Amino acid sequence: MATYLQSSTRYKVYFVNPVVKEILGEPTYASLADLPESPDIVDVFREHDNLPGVLDDAIAAGANTLWLQLGFWHEDVATDAEAAGLNVVMDRCVKIEHARFHGGLHPAGFDTGVIASRRQLLFLTGRRFLKQT
Repeated sequence: MATYLQSSTRYKVYFVNPVVKEILGEPTYASLADLPESPDIVDVFREHDNLPGVLDDAIAAGANTLWLQLGFWHEDVATDAEAAGLNVVMDRCVKIEHARFHGGLHPAGFDTGVIASRRQLLFLTGRRFLKQT
């Protein structure tokens, strides 16, 4: 999802992880409080029991939206987030929703622009992409 957002959108993606120093070549921040600016969206990949603490951190960081990824749902956190003025999205993937609203996702899946039953493979050789037929 992060590589999709970095390559397909104008969003600035910050990684927050207190253990890892770098993700996808980008520096990480130990907490939301350490970010250089207030985030528009805090996209959460944390265990259910950690979500109330993440909400507290998101509020303190000045976030506008708390986004819980696929499989995450917490009614109390959603209620508290909305009471604090945050937008809340639960059990959704940022990548899928972005693609859906920007023409890259159709009911049958991602829009590859190819209508065929045979899967096409791309190989990177030097500076050229070669299509296997």
